Parts: sequence; structure tokens; C-alpha cells
Amino acid sequence: MKLSADLSAFEDRIGYKFSQPELLVRALTHGSISSPTREHNQRLEFLGDRVLGLVMATALMDQDLNATEGQLAPRFNALVRKEACADVARQIDLGTVLKLGRSEMLSGGRRKQALLGDAMEAVIAAVYRDGGYKAANEMILRLWGDRVVQVQSDARDAKTALQEWAQGRKLSPPTYVELSRSGPDHAPVFNIAARLENGDEAQATAGSKRQAEQAAAAELLKKLEQKT
Repeated sequence: MKLSADLSAFEDRIGYKFSQPELLVRALTHGSISSPTREHNQRLEFLGDRVLGLVMATALMDQDLNATEGQLAPRFNALVRKEACADVARQIDLGTVLKLGRSEMLSGGRRKQALLGDAMEAVIAAVYRDGGYKAANEMILRLWGDRVVQVQSDARDAKTALQEWAQGRKLSPPTYVELSRSGPDHAPVFNIAARLENGDEAQATAGSKRQAEQAAAAELLKKLEQKT
């Protein structure tokens, strides 16, 4: 099987050439376009999640020989969660080579965080099945790059950190209010405010409610740090 020019270029971007190109094609095929003769990427996604986890757990332990499990766990979660996978997918323009059904294409599927994250995990599995653990490990560490070194010791997501900040001061949990929504249905933009009962507030805008809430929480944490 000979890959198309865009998939060959994608191989260059991930730094791996497939001896079984059909694995890459399957990894990039979303369920919305699958058929009895065209396998989609869900099974590969399942495997890729586990391969990514092993690579990151090993890398974090090797990087910090004195870290406790409690210190390693949030760093690990920050590196393997869907948002991180989607960020890497955007970095390598994975969305441009995703094979999607018409409905997913019309709804902006090439930019959706969940689809990008899932496909990134599937690509990892495809490399693992094609070239083994060493090839997958090398590709993951190359693509994640400085993220592995720079991940914070306390890498909890911002909403969790803000809630714990409020609990530590005997305040009610923060609330998240949708201030506005704009843009077309396939690419909405949400403006969200994160608020504490003491009056502190911060706003952020993103392409999903979850991302906007996380960004607003992060902004509010920054404001609170500046006040102390």
C-alpha cells in the first residue's frame, strides 16, 4: 500500500516511516466514516492510551528519582490527558489528515479536542504495532518534548486547584457562569467567568465550555497569587 502525499508528509512530521502503512490509515480514520471494509481507530486509541501511559510513567520516574507517587501522579495526568494529546496533535497538524464523515467535517471535527486527542493516541498505537515499543517511545518523547521536563510538580488542572484554594479558606466552591456564546454552531466561542463567594472573579474565552472554565480558573488563580 502506497501512502498519499499528505500522509507521507505526516510521517515526516511525526518522524516515523511505516512499514505497514495501513496502520497509519486506520489510526486516522474516525468512526463517522468507517464501513465493513474500512476499520476505524477506536481499538488503536484504546491501545495507544496505554502505551502513552507507560512511556510517560517511565520518563517521569527516570527524570526525578526522588519524587513520591503523590508528586508523580499529577505530573503524569497532565501529560496523558486528552487536552495534552490534542495539543500535540495540533502541533503536528494531525487534523488536516483525519478521515471524517461528512457530518463530522461540517461540524468542525478537524478542530475538536476529543477527536484530535483520540487520533493522537491511535497514531501512537499504530507506531507501536508497526515498529515496537522503542519506536513508539522515541516518537512520543520527541513530540511531547519539553512538556515532560517542564510539567509542574503540582500539575492539577486549574479548576481542581481553584476549588482546593477555596476549600482551604472555608469558602464555597467556585462557580462558573457562561457570559456569552458567539460564532457558528460548528465552531462556538464561549466566554466564561470563574467566581468565588468573596467577590474575586476572572474571565476567559475558548472554543469549548470546559476549556473556557479551565482558562478562567487559571486566570483567577493568577490574580489570587498576585494579591498574596
